[in-house]
Amino acid sequence: MDIRDKIIEASLALFLKNGIKKMTVQNLVKEMDLSTKTVYKYFEDKEDLLKQCLIVHYKAIGNKVSSLEFNAPNPVTGLLNLWHGALEIDFGVNHIFYHDLNYYYPALQDLIIKKTFSKTSSILKKFIEDGIKGGYFRKEIHPLMMIAVMETLYAAITRSEKFKHTKLGPDEILKNSMELFIRGHCTEKGLKAIENNQQ
Repeated sequence: MDIRDKIIEASLALFLKNGIKKMTVQNLVKEMDLSTKTVYKYFEDKEDLLKQCLIVHYKAIGNKVSSLEFNAPNPVTGLLNLWHGALEIDFGVNHIFYHDLNYYYPALQDLIIKKTFSKTSSILKKFIEDGIKGGYFRKEIHPLMMIAVMETLYAAITRSEKFKHTKLGPDEILKNSMELFIRGHCTEKGLKAIENNQQ
């Protein structure tokens, strides 16, 4: 691992632990025993450093979420497992980090998410299309519309403080939001698949 990658790794850990606002380049150089000059040799400023950290962070989340695709017994539980995995990852991060990210750098976050999760949208689309073909989802469903609503709901869950105040964990939040939405698109076969997955 070269010095640039080490700086990104250490910075990301500090961003996730302390939030973006409280993490300074001075904290980083003290933590890594580097000079400020060394950091600015590789990064223009704190925002550039944050951008590189977000690329690494969201790529790791994307890889974990994508791996869930291969552990699904059927499209409905695959869809639920994907969202559950994503929520567990997101809720494992200090909420101050996401608060700062949403408040100070929403455009940067949106840019990185759009680039990183284009593959995730294709996985969601495949689950829905396979679910329709297999009789798990109703035939009249429009997959892209369903994805748009799920992505909007997920953003509301993870990017606002409303759900944090419920004190519920990822399982309960999923059951009371995303799962209800997915159930509304299921046939009897799809509903049975969800019940079997929860036993």
